[in-house]
Amino acid sequence: MYEVELKVRADHDAVRKRLASLDAVRRGHVRQTDDYYDAPHRSFTETDEALRVRRERTVGDENGDAASDADEDGTGAHDAVTVLTYKGPLVEEESKTREERETAVADSDAVEGILVGLGFETAATVEKEREAYEVDGYAVTLDRVAGLGEFVEVECEADADEVPAAREGAVALLRELGLDPDDHIRTSYLGLLLAESDAQQ
Repeated sequence: MYEVELKVRADHDAVRKRLASLDAVRRGHVRQTDDYYDAPHRSFTETDEALRVRRERTVGDENGDAASDADEDGTGAHDAVTVLTYKGPLVEEESKTREERETAVADSDAVEGILVGLGFETAATVEKEREAYEVDGYAVTLDRVAGLGEFVEVECEADADEVPAAREGAVALLRELGLDPDDHIRTSYLGLLLAESDAQQ
């Protein structure tokens, strides 16, 4: 299965208005902490792969109401979920389409201990808040990434032979949201953060 994705920088307030006009279904608001790992036997930076452990906590409910109870760190986030994800190299120039494999993890500390025991090393951590919507079978996410700013992603999953049609649908939806598909960014949040860090050194 492939993840077909287009990502652009965008003002969230303007996009929310467009989503409302499209009768988008709000799927929730979460806070995500993504730990990325590099392999001992090859550099994922060079191979354009990614191995990620994501910790996700719900912030409020699907209607946008604030969470009624704070978690142990007092942030108002709850319902922790951890997912282990492998992303393959980009497969086309027109979008951020990759092969993706992922599975839920019951114990995040255990899986990270396994990775470290096998020689994997933490490459970087990406923190963001994400509002999720659904429009015509596409996931539309409004991401506020620490150190980078606001982005909008339009994505769906597709088999290999469905990728071109899925991409065209994502392009059309971006236009309906008032965004320019030509502004799409193929670099991952991890790549953008690493580039930002290098530029500051």
